[in-house]
Amino acid sequence: MQIDFHHAVTYVAARGAGFSHEEADIVAYAAQYVDDAVNDGTVCFDNKSMYTRISSAHKTVDPENLVDASNHLVWLPFHFLPGNAGNSDKGSAGSFIDKIICLPGNKSAVAQKMLDLTLETKGKRCALHRLGITMHVYADTWAHQGFAGVLHEVNEVDDAEETDNSGVFNSSLADEIVSWIGGKVIPPLGHGRAQVLPDMPFLKWQYRNGKNKLIERNNIEEFCTAANELCRYMQRYRGVPIDGLPTADQATIKDIFLTAKDQAGEDRHRAWLQAIKKGRFSFGSATISYDNSGRQSWKAQALGTSFDLPVHSYSDNFLESNWKLFHDAVQQHRLTLLHDILPLYGICAA
Repeated sequence: MQIDFHHAVTYVAARGAGFSHEEADIVAYAAQYVDDAVNDGTVCFDNKSMYTRISSAHKTVDPENLVDASNHLVWLPFHFLPGNAGNSDKGSAGSFIDKIICLPGNKSAVAQKMLDLTLETKGKRCALHRLGITMHVYADTWAHQGFAGVLHEVNEVDDAEETDNSGVFNSSLADEIVSWIGGKVIPPLGHGRAQVLPDMPFLKWQYRNGKNKLIERNNIEEFCTAANELCRYMQRYRGVPIDGLPTADQATIKDIFLTAKDQAGEDRHRAWLQAIKKGRFSFGSATISYDNSGRQSWKAQALGTSFDLPVHSYSDNFLESNWKLFHDAVQQHRLTLLHDILPLYGICAA
């Protein structure tokens, strides 16, 4: 999924669950920032204090994508949550690759365990940031189902074609894919060979996977289900009745999915921001924005705007900054996924 879902739809789901604007704003920003936190390493301050953070994503073209250990540390815990072949215990789910193929969150015991343990973080300083990270991972399970966050032939994509005329592509999806990947130059990591096809909310398409099985995908229904499931979990998180998004809001979400048909996620995101500002949802009008690395970004608020300085000026507000709390939550999330949750299902990752 892209910024239109991870930021805007997550905000709508959080408001639908009863979070305030300020709370939902943090959850939604954190959910999107998972895709944008591509830097790791130590930040040094002029008072000799330090802070070390990890990355929760790699750039599309990044040598780290060819390193198995790096893929285990980034793609598995943050983007392609292993589904354990649908089993609820170690069982006989098959090979390691079979176990780590992503499944929709409501069909994955691994995803449900992730939700359970996130619930236990309520009340911590970075609780809303951790919730946003979890919502990113949970949402991605619907878009990334059938793919694994490692380099493997299971991620092959052949004979891809659109099954419903979206009006976006001038040629078949197969032609689009060939033009994008230049004859399979992109390695079979995650849905890399499908490019953005799993991320477009309005698309119906099909392809043959690495096992030569025909896979039919209806992104519209998958994304609508994901939005409602995010709201249901956040209602559980808040301890209120779990009834999902209001019916009218579900209809509005589907309408925007079907009408905002730009290929670029940023363009679809603008349509969502306008819909939210115009008060198209039950919570009324709201103004939200997302700045990844500019002057209004969490990073700039925490470190100033000169990110490349070898030494930063320390502020007493740093420890409570959204940027620092997000990175605290990212490290907690990865440790919990790789060392507490996956071993329960016989999965050893990094």
